[in-house]
This record gives sequence, structure tokens and C-alpha cells, in this order.
Amino acid sequence: MGIDELDGRLIGLLAEEPRIGVLEASRRLGVARGTVQARLDRLRAKGVIRGFGPEVDPAALGYPVTAFATLEIRQGQGADIRAHLAGVPEVLELHTTTGHGDMLCRLVARSNADLQRVIDRVVGFDGIVRASTAIVMENPVPLRIIPLVRQAAGD
Repeated sequence: MGIDELDGRLIGLLAEEPRIGVLEASRRLGVARGTVQARLDRLRAKGVIRGFGPEVDPAALGYPVTAFATLEIRQGQGADIRAHLAGVPEVLELHTTTGHGDMLCRLVARSNADLQRVIDRVVGFDGIVRASTAIVMENPVPLRIIPLVRQAAGD
């Protein structure tokens, strides 16, 4: 699904001010309230906008260590491993991948020592054959979507 310039401006405004109301968004964008509502409804229905929840910093919750674990799994056990990893709160993301490993997890921990506990819990499942972990030193380009939105909108 493509987006146009107005969709891009609306998404950008929501990213900057997630608590803005439809009426205020329409005022700032210079369009009718119904237009903003219709655009929001369409963007949500198409899966472009997936939610409006708060952006939470794991470090502020007491989990300042971030790591990525590449997992090699026993073939045919993907569904069971997904369920296992979904039950580990410190697993923030899970991606299936091609290349060196089969899955890539983003993990958080309370400390480097606690990371060992998290890794032990992650790999403590029979279908995980091998894991390779890299600790994040810094995050100079945090997850960002708005530059991609601007490009998709033709800015």
C-alpha cells in the first residue's frame, strides 16, 4: 500500500505528538476532521499504523543491557521455539532469518551477569542447537520509521 503526502504528514505528526486528538491534527494539517479520521481508519485497517501505545525504554525499567542472540534451531521445531521465546519477558523481538542462523532475538537484561541468566533461559529449550550473542555497546541510530514514511510519501 502506498501513502501520499497527507498520510506522511499525519503519521509524522502522530509520531511527534502521539496524544494529539483528531480535531487538533486536522487543524494543524489544514484538512477536515473527517478527512483525518478517514485517513487514520484506512492506515490502521491496512496495517500501516499498528498502534498508539507508549514508547517504553527498557533501561528506565531496570533493563539497561541489550543484546542480540542468533539462534540455530533443530528443523521442524520452529513453532515450539517461538512459543518458548514468547514466554521469556526479556525477549523483546524475534525474527526468523536466512543466513548464519535461523532466528534473531533482541534481548534485555538487568546487568551483564543477568544476561547470562536470560541466555540460559532462552537456550534452555531442546530445539535450540546453538546460540551466538552480541552485547550492544550503544544505539547511535535508534529504531526510526519517519524517514521511511517521508520517502514513501514522496517527500
